[in-house]
Amino acid sequence: VRWVEAYFPWTAPSWEIEVWWKGEWLECCGCGVVREQVLTNSGIKDTIGWAFGIGLDRIAMLLFGIPDIRLFWTFDERFRSQFKQGVISTFKPYSKYPGSTRDVSFWLPKLDESETTVPKLHENDLMEIVRETAGDLTESVKLIDEFVHPKTGKKSQCYRINYQSMDRNVTNEEINDFNETVRNILVDKYQVTLR
Repeated sequence: VRWVEAYFPWTAPSWEIEVWWKGEWLECCGCGVVREQVLTNSGIKDTIGWAFGIGLDRIAMLLFGIPDIRLFWTFDERFRSQFKQGVISTFKPYSKYPGSTRDVSFWLPKLDESETTVPKLHENDLMEIVRETAGDLTESVKLIDEFVHPKTGKKSQCYRINYQSMDRNVTNEEINDFNETVRNILVDKYQVTLR
C-alpha cells in the first residue's frame, strides 16, 4: 500500500492510496483539501473542507471478479442477475461488443519555471478529456510509452485509449471523431505537439 500525490479538479493538494494487486497499482481512496473556489461557489465561506472517495467499487471489482467498472452502471440483466444480497459470487463474463483502440502521442511543451499560462498535463487530465468527449464509451486510458529526447530534452508521451460500448458496436467513424476532438483539446489547452 502506498500514498501518492494525485490530481483532482476540486481538491488541492490531493492524494490517493494505491494497493499493489496482481502486478499493478490499484487506485483507492482519492482525497484532498477542497479548493476554496469550490466552497465559495457552494456559498460556504471561511471553512476548510476535506473530500474523499473510498473506492468501494474497485474493491467490489476485486471481490466479485468484475473486469470493467462500467458494468456497475449497466441495466443488463446478464450482469444484474448474477448477484444477490448477502451472497459473494464470482462474475461470469458474457459476450461484450468489441472495443476499438486509438493511440494519442505527443511532445509536451518544455516550460520555464516561471511560465504559468500553460497548465501542466497530468494523466488524470487526459482521462477527464476523453471521458468528457466520449462519455461511457471510454473503457480505459493508459500511458504506454514515455521518453525524453536526448538532444532537445523534450518529453514524449503516448497513451492508448480503448473505446467500447457495453450494448452496441462502436463505429470507426465515431471513434475517429472522438479521438480527433481529444487531440484538438490537448493542442489548444496544453499546447502539446502531436506526433
